[in-house]
Amino acid sequence: MKSRKTSIQLVSLAIAIGFLLITSCSDDDNDSVQEVSNFPSSYVEILNLKKDKARYNPGEQVDFTVSSVHPNTLVRYKYLGETVHEEPLAQTAWSWQPPSEDFKGYMVELVKQTDGEETILGTVGVDVSSDWTKFPRYGFLSDFGNISESQRSSILNNLKDYQINGLQYYDWLSKHHIPLPLDDAGAPLDQWTDLFNREIKFNTVKGYIDEGHDLNMASMFYDLLYGAWNPESGDGFQEDWVIFNDQFHNDINRHDLGGLGSIWVTDPNNSDWQDYIFSKTEDVYNNLDFDGWHLDQLGDRGNVYTYGGYQVNMRNGFHNFLNELTAAFPDKKHVLNAVAQYGQSEILSTPMDFAYTEVWTRSQYADLAQVILENYEMSNGNLNTVLAAYMNYNASEGYFNTPSVLMTDAVIFAFGGDHLELGEHMLSKEYFPYNNLAMDDELKSSLKEYYDFVVAYENILRDGGNTVLPEVSSPQVGINNWPPVFGNISVVGKQFDNRESFQLINFNGVATLDWRDNNRVQTQPTSFSDLEISIHSNSNVSKVWFASPDYNGGASQELEFQNTNGQVTFKIPYLSYWSMVVFEN
Repeated sequence: MKSRKTSIQLVSLAIAIGFLLITSCSDDDNDSVQEVSNFPSSYVEILNLKKDKARYNPGEQVDFTVSSVHPNTLVRYKYLGETVHEEPLAQTAWSWQPPSEDFKGYMVELVKQTDGEETILGTVGVDVSSDWTKFPRYGFLSDFGNISESQRSSILNNLKDYQINGLQYYDWLSKHHIPLPLDDAGAPLDQWTDLFNREIKFNTVKGYIDEGHDLNMASMFYDLLYGAWNPESGDGFQEDWVIFNDQFHNDINRHDLGGLGSIWVTDPNNSDWQDYIFSKTEDVYNNLDFDGWHLDQLGDRGNVYTYGGYQVNMRNGFHNFLNELTAAFPDKKHVLNAVAQYGQSEILSTPMDFAYTEVWTRSQYADLAQVILENYEMSNGNLNTVLAAYMNYNASEGYFNTPSVLMTDAVIFAFGGDHLELGEHMLSKEYFPYNNLAMDDELKSSLKEYYDFVVAYENILRDGGNTVLPEVSSPQVGINNWPPVFGNISVVGKQFDNRESFQLINFNGVATLDWRDNNRVQTQPTSFSDLEISIHSNSNVSKVWFASPDYNGGASQELEFQNTNGQVTFKIPYLSYWSMVVFEN
């Protein structure tokens, strides 16, 4: 969180995708496609469909509410475009028992039927997963002062409605080497101050954890895996645990905090440091029901040495520390931030529960996808990725630029990643309490649809499959395989045993390919309706269906198609930022 170091170069399975560009012909015949400049930029729910939790264990009941009941409206429960159950909407509160199979996402649609026509009045995604880290949707909390129970409930329920299933508790701690301060009798203090002299209340932290668990939201405590801030006599901290910039232990390696002092960086390989910080971690778990530890680092520290003058391999130290940590706390979740990918290979060779990267120097949309693919490869295809990617970073007031946020999320989500961005506010800096930018109503509404979409189609977006380069074309608009090209639609293909998926990300009409969009110049892409696309498939395609977070709340829709010698041609009803097409075999 506190460093912006240069990333290491890694080779990933996306290397072929990164440089292979397949472009289609484009002609002047635009009769069958319509640019839709006045189409609503975001879908607005009519009945405000909500569910009671962020995630459901297999066998757990889902409770729904709506704001009102419309006549001739059905509740339709779907799994990857197929209806698994349907019933009339008869009241404003009801329950559903999903299938008991683990790690499945469902879309629930409210469908009003009028004279043979169907209108979507509301949608919500339902995640049935016994372990939240399989499909992490990570949020944060950053204020632990005098927050009332009603305030906590409002914040958590809002995050639940955005499908957040895990929370990082940022700067809740007292000192990095003593996260939870205890009194002489070994009981936690009622309150303390954090690094920046902000008041922290024990009952606020505990209340968030307990109330989050009621919503099936996990809580991860934030702390460095190395480091001591303002160590004092009686702390039990030893200077020979730190690393030095010289071989004669004269110059301690520090992370300067200006007038607040500095953090002394410890050697993660040092077994005495490990024993010490693990004992402090035990104090945390003995008093607060955290689900795990979100570990942080400070990036590449350069050439550093032990107290005895031996050079320290910090990356190997991550590996060593994390293996010892997971052995000491096998029932807890663990994730370590790879700052600009520093040490990620060593990190993901240990039993981490998901991958996490704080993105700094990689500035293009293609870079975000590359990081996700790198992490997938380094974890042998076992872990999904969360990106800490701070939007509109240089802006100091006003609103987030909605197009830049939605385009960034479209790219991250289409590649199976998650974006750490939502807490008590939306995130724009590495210091999480910073809250100078606001979300406008369009962004608030659109993001709910995006997160519902990610949940409903998690088994396509985040559950295996092999990345492929489809033969794709359109007679009306430029279309190419990833990476993005100005003016074109970029396609990300994925092959499964019984289906193929194609993520269509629209860069036609955008102002920049820089995801962070520091100057808030990004524009909404040109929207299209009835866009004809052809994709070659060697499979026996039996069904083609479509869904988009920008259209009808992500509700799926079967498409008519023609298959001529493996060339599958169809029209998608709408494309703004991101649409998905699936071939069933």
